[in-house]
Amino acid sequence: MTKYITRKIANKKDDILSGLTVALALIPEAIAFSFVAGVDPLIGLLGAFMMGLITAVFGGRPGMISGATGAMAVVMVGLIKEGHQYGMEKGVGEIGLQFLFITLLFTGLIQILTGVFKLGKLVRLIPYPVMMGFVNGLAIVIFLSQLEMFKFKTVDSSGVVHKEWLQGQEMYLMLALVFLTMAIMLILPKLIKKVPEALIAILIITGIVILGKLDSMTVGNFIEQGGGKPLSERGGFMEMLPKFQWDLFTNSTLWTKEALIIVLKYAPILAAIGLIESLMTLNLIDDLTETRGNGNREAIAQGGANIINGLFGGMGGCAMIGQSVINIKSGGRGRLSGIVAAVALFFFILFAPKYIEQIPIAALVGVMFMVVIGTFAWSSFRILHKIPFSDALIILVVSAITVWQDLAIAVISGVIISALVFAWESAKRIRARKFIKEDGTKVYEIWGPLFFGSITAFNSKFDVQNDPDTVEIDFMESKVSDHSAIMALKNIIEKYQAAGKKVFLKHLSEESKFLLTKNNPDFSKVIIHNIDDPRYHVLEDPEAFSTN
Repeated sequence: MTKYITRKIANKKDDILSGLTVALALIPEAIAFSFVAGVDPLIGLLGAFMMGLITAVFGGRPGMISGATGAMAVVMVGLIKEGHQYGMEKGVGEIGLQFLFITLLFTGLIQILTGVFKLGKLVRLIPYPVMMGFVNGLAIVIFLSQLEMFKFKTVDSSGVVHKEWLQGQEMYLMLALVFLTMAIMLILPKLIKKVPEALIAILIITGIVILGKLDSMTVGNFIEQGGGKPLSERGGFMEMLPKFQWDLFTNSTLWTKEALIIVLKYAPILAAIGLIESLMTLNLIDDLTETRGNGNREAIAQGGANIINGLFGGMGGCAMIGQSVINIKSGGRGRLSGIVAAVALFFFILFAPKYIEQIPIAALVGVMFMVVIGTFAWSSFRILHKIPFSDALIILVVSAITVWQDLAIAVISGVIISALVFAWESAKRIRARKFIKEDGTKVYEIWGPLFFGSITAFNSKFDVQNDPDTVEIDFMESKVSDHSAIMALKNIIEKYQAAGKKVFLKHLSEESKFLLTKNNPDFSKVIIHNIDDPRYHVLEDPEAFSTN
């Protein structure tokens, strides 16, 4: 996807224009994810503003955009539902929304602690096939989410809501405007390179719809179909401002043991999803811009933003890969782009809701489709048959789980599969070359790491009953890695001891010797410190091994 990204350095003009583009693209996403979570669209919009502004100023990745996200919204549905149910049982009414705000406080605290203890660097352990699968899966999720814009809601006689595809002229018009938006974004950079093509495409399509009086779904229609009240009819400036949630601290029902159990069940999940999506997006933007972000700083900023959302009634969220790619593709590189996006979004909410509500959904869908094209790792199709089968499988599995479940489960699953594959392959590499020295001592030269996965194969190399009275195990090309390896060595030594034979360990690295002798001082009696290995400082004093 890097071929879609122009290499640029940060400049104010590009950051401002890109920020305005992103602000427009944030609106339908924030509204849609609000409906997914079951909260008022204004809560999602204000959450996107607070998330975007705080992370743009204090985050660890300039140019990355944060806001309300679908991955977290899906989890919030269950949280709010349990909160409503708890409130009804306690006779205090529906307080699910307050549960969301309290949970965001704990979510933010967990994320801040992650950054403070520098755990953000754990994202470096994510293998490249997992990253590729994550990107592909997320591109598919973005694409599928946009297909919902081609549907309209109907209510049957029993009050059940159904979603049906647009038909006839409405569908043709929607498709025409989407493809026109994409065509503008493809052609415009070849003619003009100093303005974001996404912003120009949105403005052109909006002008066509308004001047041509075309009957196409707009942002305002989208809010109404979701059951929300249009922003332009909210009753004034003051109603649109974030408000401090005093009820969180005055309502004792929210701080009972039962309530906290619900909160603490969801907070770690939301924190993990937010961190994984944000740090994965940070890595992606690092690759696109050939720069380096700070994962720990981003974790702290994300946590602080979620706490502010909880205190002031926002939906919370994390980094948004779609809007981040729009920003980078439009030339946004510095913190100013994220700040402009957040402030412009807030300005639109407060002062220009009726104009924003006139933007055709088709224009925004076209922009997101271009994001899908730019996000998907098309090279994965070319390399699937060229890379190890396990890596190809991981790409496909992570992509599928991202679509089927969510990206947090997908990434964790991918890392686990990668770790198991690595352990399996490493376990097969354990080898032992055997020979007899002139003095009759048998030497086992070990190759490969000795760890939990390889101890079975390691044990099978030895012939205790038929070996001579003295045996040496040479670790010149091996390493003792974990407690399983320690116990395997201890068992082998004890077997030789029980058979009345001596066994010694030689050419151990300093790390391996420390690991062996740290809690088992008797190991020092069987370690040979020879001078024939120039890599280590040595000394010779072998003694019989004894156990307590």
